[in-house]
Amino acid sequence: MAVTLSTPFAVPFGFDTLPDCASLNAELRALFLAREAEGQAYANARPTMAINPSLFESRFDLFKWPEPVIRRLREFCWENLYAMVGQTTSHDAATLRKLVGHADAWFHITRRGGWFGLHNHPMASWSGVYCVDAGRGDGGRRDSGLLSFPHPARDGAMFVDPASRALKLPYNYVTREFRLEPGQLLLFPSWLMHQVTPFAGDGERITVAFNAWFSLP
Repeated sequence: MAVTLSTPFAVPFGFDTLPDCASLNAELRALFLAREAEGQAYANARPTMAINPSLFESRFDLFKWPEPVIRRLREFCWENLYAMVGQTTSHDAATLRKLVGHADAWFHITRRGGWFGLHNHPMASWSGVYCVDAGRGDGGRRDSGLLSFPHPARDGAMFVDPASRALKLPYNYVTREFRLEPGQLLLFPSWLMHQVTPFAGDGERITVAFNAWFSLP
């Protein structure tokens, strides 16, 4: 007798890497460090979570900045996000062309000891993180600066025995962790809880994050 397997519950992640991104990332890095140096002028004045001293969070208007380097990054992120929506929904091509996207976007600069706590983004449908700079090394810690997603079905681990301990993907309940590399973009549903583990390396870990929502005129 053969059992038929099905996966009725799934969480989509999207990945892409911007080709030849070294020049763009160098421009972004210089721009973000300069804006950080201006202090409160570009800092998020009303953070929704406690910001530790080793992390700088910018205002949420990044995608509205006029610099050409921001425009190139924004286009890359939107192109991938529309493709993600197209692959994960039942909308036809005509409907996808009518979707109007809106987004908040910001940057994080994280130095040694910096981290960001567990959270999600309840007022958006899709979120993304783009890596500008991964920093240098991990300070001897394999869990340094990881973008971490605890499994959303937390009750699945309420009882573990030999028949459930060795479940393989996509059925197990392990945390999904990603060490982003420069130029890499990760997309995920905004409801999904996530965090950034403490960064133990040298230099700066620099990322751009955005939350998006759509309207259909």
